Amino acid sequence: MNVVERFENTMNFQPVDRLPVIEWAGWWDQTLDRWYAEGLPGELTDRGEIREYLGLDCYRQLGVGAKSGTCPRAKQHGAGIISDRKTYHEIKQHLYPEPAINRALLSSWAPVQASGDMVIWFTLEGFFWYPRTLLGIESHFYAFYDQPGLLHEINSDLLNFNLRAIDSVCQICRPNFMTFAEDLSYNHGSMLSKPCFDEFLAPYYKQIIPVLKQHQIIPFIDSDGDVTELISWFEEVGIEGVLPLERMAGVDVSKIRDAHPEFKMIGAFDKTVMHLGERAIRREFERLLPVMRQGGFIPSVDHQTPPGVSLEQYRGYVALLKEYCRVAAA
Repeated sequence: MNVVERFENTMNFQPVDRLPVIEWAGWWDQTLDRWYAEGLPGELTDRGEIREYLGLDCYRQLGVGAKSGTCPRAKQHGAGIISDRKTYHEIKQHLYPEPAINRALLSSWAPVQASGDMVIWFTLEGFFWYPRTLLGIESHFYAFYDQPGLLHEINSDLLNFNLRAIDSVCQICRPNFMTFAEDLSYNHGSMLSKPCFDEFLAPYYKQIIPVLKQHQIIPFIDSDGDVTELISWFEEVGIEGVLPLERMAGVDVSKIRDAHPEFKMIGAFDKTVMHLGERAIRREFERLLPVMRQGGFIPSVDHQTPPGVSLEQYRGYVALLKEYCRVAAA
């Protein structure tokens, strides 16, 4: 089987010769700095090329952001760049540009994907994440009660931008899946109530998901933290999968599979055991193996490989990942 066939069969709960061998996220800069010092060739800077050098399958990601390069930046992490509708309109000239698609790059990927040797996915900003980047963390939460009209205006504008982005990408190729950057949960569950989700997020997801499905693109949510409670909410609006399923937040893929048997998952491997040696890594794969065998799940690091993992340790992890991806398909 080729790379695309393995991905699509796995996501459709169909037989495979082995599961996909991936790390969906790029690596921290600190991780790569360590690895360059330990022998990773310095000329390798592209995340996709690094994946393949390290023996992972050929996957490529395209991010499409809703801010132009001239957009003001927040003064510090968590701060906003707008405070109300007036300031939103003042910076709107810096928002929602023609989707910044690297057409040449995507066009170079398309024939490789068509041959079956590359999986392509793209990322859009979600309807919780994006307003927060404009308002800042604290002001965003107050806005659900103090400025509901502004949140709806922002998300309506974002919806239109994202629909244009989908059209631009699909003029060149059909990505195999996509992710909404959302980060709606933390280590104790959702940061938003179900009524707020239904009022402020669901209407926009219900408009964009059918377009993605018309293009046969699998829609995923990318949210850190404990997403367990959120999965049923996202299922209601048509989302089909979630990543990265952080173990340290208490996420249990077996319980998710029992409660949501058709929901797709990527991630779940506890990154905090990667530096602890073969026995600890095997123990973590054994925890995931029953769900790996069921299909609809691709094991991967449950966010990004931390800089405490050496290049040699990572190679050992990849070797065991390959072993268990074969075992799961046997």
